[in-house]
Amino acid sequence: MPGFNRNQTFWIWGLIVVIALVFISSDLDKGQTWNLPGRVVVEITAPLQKFIKETVNVTEEIWAKYFNGINSYNENIRIKKELASLKIENSRYRELLATHQRLQKLLQFKETLEQPILAAQVIGRDPTGWFKSVIIDKGEKSGLKINMPVVNAQGVVGRLVSVSGNYAKVLLIIDQNSAVDCIIQRSRDSGILKGYTSKVCDLDYVLKTSDIVVGDIVITSGLGGVFPKGVPVGQVTEVKDQDGELFKNVSIKPAVDFSKLEELLVILKENPLLSNLKD
Repeated sequence: MPGFNRNQTFWIWGLIVVIALVFISSDLDKGQTWNLPGRVVVEITAPLQKFIKETVNVTEEIWAKYFNGINSYNENIRIKKELASLKIENSRYRELLATHQRLQKLLQFKETLEQPILAAQVIGRDPTGWFKSVIIDKGEKSGLKINMPVVNAQGVVGRLVSVSGNYAKVLLIIDQNSAVDCIIQRSRDSGILKGYTSKVCDLDYVLKTSDIVVGDIVITSGLGGVFPKGVPVGQVTEVKDQDGELFKNVSIKPAVDFSKLEELLVILKENPLLSNLKD
């Protein structure tokens, strides 16, 4: 409007709208239809009110979706953390259960042995790779000495070849430098177990006249002064006779799974031959 600034114009239009609304309200109270000024004001203000209402609705919807999205995001993070925590707890529980089962088997096996036993944990393998051996967490301070036999619930594992104050090295029977005097449990025929691989060993010096078949169980003979008699060593998987040979070729599957060594038992028994040498 000429002669009026923007603020004055705004207030004038505002006053007109208020007056019109008063007219509209008065008409409504009287039950009459809108008069001419009321109609004009409605036609002008209704689209604006509709726009404002739609804008408010859209804004409220956007904010609701935004906050719902934030809440969903936070909830997803919380659920993922709880799920990860539950997975860790479940893994720990399964490990504790597996350890408990292994220790139960060790305890049952321990009760079958007459000699004193010391439990030890495998903490490493021979870093050089020259020998098939493992390191355990017990040593001289626990009473361990060289050549003491080592077993687990499955059978013969090996013997101690090096001992320090707190640790010891166990030479496994699957090492080619190992030798265990054995007998066939069924027929009582004898032989010497020699290491070959982690899954196959050779039973040497089995006479050609020996009664030995696939499936026979091999146990320690008790000879040699290292391993007590009757500890499982393995099972016969192959027997071959060769012409002109004095001995049979016999393959043995070890009783122990050497890929899963964790808890071991050291039999606190000195080799009597070594004891005599010391005397």
